[in-house]
Amino acid sequence: MEPLHGTLQEQAQEIEHIKKVRELAGKLKDIKIAMLTTITADNRQHSRPMYTFEMKDDGIIWMFIAKDSRKVAEIVANPYVVLNYSNPQHDLYVTINGKAELSQDMAKINELWSDRFKAWFPEGKEDPNISLLKITPEEAEYWDTPDLLLTQIISLVKNTLTGNAYMEGENKKFNF
Repeated sequence: MEPLHGTLQEQAQEIEHIKKVRELAGKLKDIKIAMLTTITADNRQHSRPMYTFEMKDDGIIWMFIAKDSRKVAEIVANPYVVLNYSNPQHDLYVTINGKAELSQDMAKINELWSDRFKAWFPEGKEDPNISLLKITPEEAEYWDTPDLLLTQIISLVKNTLTGNAYMEGENKKFNF
């Protein structure tokens, strides 16, 4: 982590941002595939699965992308995207709205590269079609239900006895 800069207020805002990012990153740590949604030329939503990398303190979400893919044209026309993550085994669901941009950062490509990506980029890191998608989250929301059936049953019974609606798990929204 880099040292904090700026006024005390700016430092406090940076610390708060990092806390939000770490909480969100903790939710995503076991989920590697997100559904990336872009807007098509005819103004429709188009979603497809994409491999994402672990989120660091800067909050950026990285993924490899082919320069000649339809996604690139859609992102150039409208950089606002949605990422949806799910882990049904643990009743965890996350959605992130953000702004995407293409990157040719060779240092980042080298850092993230693994031979598993040769299926999409046969020439490896030097493939002329390789690019990175850099997504900066603007807001995120998650729904996290305890995966212990007993916890769910106790909560359901408690809420039934008190006359309150059953609130399943935790729901939280972040603005970055």
